[in-house]
Amino acid sequence: MGSRWGINRTVGQIYALIFVSEQPLNADDIAEQLSFSRSNVSMGLKELQSWRLVTLRHLPGDRREYFEAPTDAWEIFRTLAEERRRREIEPTLSMLRAALLETPHSDADRIAQERMRGMHELIELMTTWFDDVQRMDRQTLSQLMKMGSKVQRLLEFTGKVKLVAGGKGGGKPG
Repeated sequence: MGSRWGINRTVGQIYALIFVSEQPLNADDIAEQLSFSRSNVSMGLKELQSWRLVTLRHLPGDRREYFEAPTDAWEIFRTLAEERRRREIEPTLSMLRAALLETPHSDADRIAQERMRGMHELIELMTTWFDDVQRMDRQTLSQLMKMGSKVQRLLEFTGKVKLVAGGKGGGKPG
């Protein structure tokens, strides 16, 4: 799964081992169990710490560093979403804002800027929605996700939805 989420295979394997382990693991344990070099494990642990997917822990009477992962799937999802936003979405918004402040010098510039404005508006809308979702407790968020197409049907009933031709969901274009 890690490679599909933008984390390399080695880091994904380290995370998986820590996640399923009932006890915190140190780097030597991880290297031994996965047959990885100690330096690979060290780099992988630094990466996981930068993503806030593992936490460092010290055990009484032991000088080694131990690592554990959150066990709550919702917490992991929120952390990954926040990190993706910080690493990918916010820099994109900054670049778009800067591009939109420039004065267009040609028709091609104006067209490009108008398209970037549309992208900026969409990303701003999505980040506002993301902020709202991040403030929800787990139960509310779970209920919202389970509603799925019921929200679409409610909007259709009230005449507030238009479906896109060729979009997923099987509805008719409106």
